Amino acid sequence: MYRLCGITLLVIALILSCVPINQASAASSAIAKQIGNANPLIDHHLGADPFALTYNGRVYLYMSSDNYEYNSDGSIKDNTFANLKSVFVISSADMVNWTDHGAIPVAGANGANGGQGIAKWAGASWAPAAAVKNINGKDKFFLYFANGTGGIGVLTADSPVGPWTDPIGKALLTTNTPGMAGVVWLFDPAVFVDDDGTGYLYAGGGIPGGSNPTQEQRANPKTARVIKLGADMTSVVGSASTIDAPFILEDSGIHKYNGKYYYSYCINFGGVHPSNIPPGEIGYMVSSSPMGPFTYEGHFLKNPGVFFGAGGNHHHSVFQFNNEWYVVYHAQTVSLALYGSEKGYRSPHINKLQHNTNGTIQEVTANYAGVPQVSNLNPYNRVEAETFAWNGGIQTENSNAPGGPINNQQVTQIHNGDWVAVSKADFGSGGAQTFKAHVASASGGGKIEIRLDSVSGPLAGTLNVPTTGGSQNWLEVETAVTGATGVRNVFLVFTGSGSGQLFNFDYWQFSNTSSSPGTGTTYEAESSTQLTNAVIETIYPGYTGTGYVNFNALTGSSIEWNNINNMTTGTKNVKFRYALESGTRTLDIYVNGTKILSNEPFSATGSWSTWGEKIVQVPMNSGMNTLRIVTTGTEGPNMDNITVTASF
Repeated sequence: MYRLCGITLLVIALILSCVPINQASAASSAIAKQIGNANPLIDHHLGADPFALTYNGRVYLYMSSDNYEYNSDGSIKDNTFANLKSVFVISSADMVNWTDHGAIPVAGANGANGGQGIAKWAGASWAPAAAVKNINGKDKFFLYFANGTGGIGVLTADSPVGPWTDPIGKALLTTNTPGMAGVVWLFDPAVFVDDDGTGYLYAGGGIPGGSNPTQEQRANPKTARVIKLGADMTSVVGSASTIDAPFILEDSGIHKYNGKYYYSYCINFGGVHPSNIPPGEIGYMVSSSPMGPFTYEGHFLKNPGVFFGAGGNHHHSVFQFNNEWYVVYHAQTVSLALYGSEKGYRSPHINKLQHNTNGTIQEVTANYAGVPQVSNLNPYNRVEAETFAWNGGIQTENSNAPGGPINNQQVTQIHNGDWVAVSKADFGSGGAQTFKAHVASASGGGKIEIRLDSVSGPLAGTLNVPTTGGSQNWLEVETAVTGATGVRNVFLVFTGSGSGQLFNFDYWQFSNTSSSPGTGTTYEAESSTQLTNAVIETIYPGYTGTGYVNFNALTGSSIEWNNINNMTTGTKNVKFRYALESGTRTLDIYVNGTKILSNEPFSATGSWSTWGEKIVQVPMNSGMNTLRIVTTGTEGPNMDNITVTASF
């Protein structure tokens, strides 16, 4: 994922907001997704050629990895698509707050993606499309992508965010596939799984005739194809059928409505067009069969330049979510806001789509307002920091924080005045009592101001983020909050001294004793444990239960829990609640008598009465387990309790 340096981002944000750099309390500006709008979906990085998959109450978007390209003098280049070697993934349950799932390193030829590319034969990954199908009683996920314009590959996974593997080790479709002869650009796949479980793959585009096509070649390129997929979704059956899409350029799309199949595509720009097939717009055809023949019906989405002042190529996907129809497409709104001109860098947008009673599609109005939020966010659940509606100044990147989801991300490049915000968090009538966050700071630390309604709105609380001793040395810290009731937009505003990066941010969660969901089983350190050279104390406040355990300044001191009961065997998250005034102290961690972790560091929480949390992952059996922690230096932190939960 692209990264502008933190100083550059800060300077851009400050210039845009006309705020002096030395005004430490000034908030960074959003780039293109302004507060209250739903479009573009994200602006902290790009994403082109979006394709939507709905699954288990979420919309997942898969996008080409548009990344900025620069000249040697630092000026921006026009997009050459040289960076389209990965697939970006974001998802949402409400259509306004989006979670960043990072990049899938698809292309693997010639050391692409730092040698971590999955498809070792592919040099690029353009215009992804995704599907899910139940095979042998288990949902399997399939990601189709274009290797430039020369073929279509497929990856598989057991979840919509991976991890992904290459099941066949080569392209699924090439120009040698039966029925594919005559396709100029074998790219831009779309995938569809019908009600009977049969899969179909659509692809193709381009205009015959080279650099000087005839009017007939522009009007009837005959370069779109559909082919039936095998039951495994990673093979094809029979020969591809030609879709005679008039004036097609690229961008296959497919959806089913009222028993009819709708093939949609980007109309080309050249030649003489009839009025019902306008250049650069999304046209559509209808058939009673997924294999065609299709009949042209009309168009429903003008070129992005009409709505946003930045045109270029068009790419879309039509999908249904919560009984409403939508179209996702890309436009150059983020790069336009940053650079003021069209450079070919795309970002995802969504607007509603409406079918008429006769089956035709109404013209879509694209705009920055986007779509309304379909459900409120639950702030009492763990919320990944990389989930937000709006932001100012931050970036996201891969994280090594324990206990997170697959391909866990973190918010990074956090500087004084940066912020993230979620839309419509529902605190209920009782309201929140505390706020906690999982953070890591190599030096300096800072604060998280919890503000309601706006970046300068009412202050519900302030969380102190201490130095944890490393950018991947994670600590869970907590603070009290007041006033967070009802449905509110929540702004987390980052503050600190100096111009450097303050900390990394993994997740956050509010709590309410009547609303907070179950969070595993908690075992106190001072009860039902075996202590060796350690003592129970009640000197410092803030502990839970009847006290906490002090390791008593002795090497080899230990606490052993003997009654950890699990329903299933597997990896568990163990969250330690502890206090440490300063420095870093290390512990060995044993499970059922076997050392699992050596010299695991516990960073300072700032004082003996400030209780922080640290999560590690360990294997445990079903039934009863033991867990023992042993000091490796001359002392350990004061230990309050542990909480054991299943790993993500």
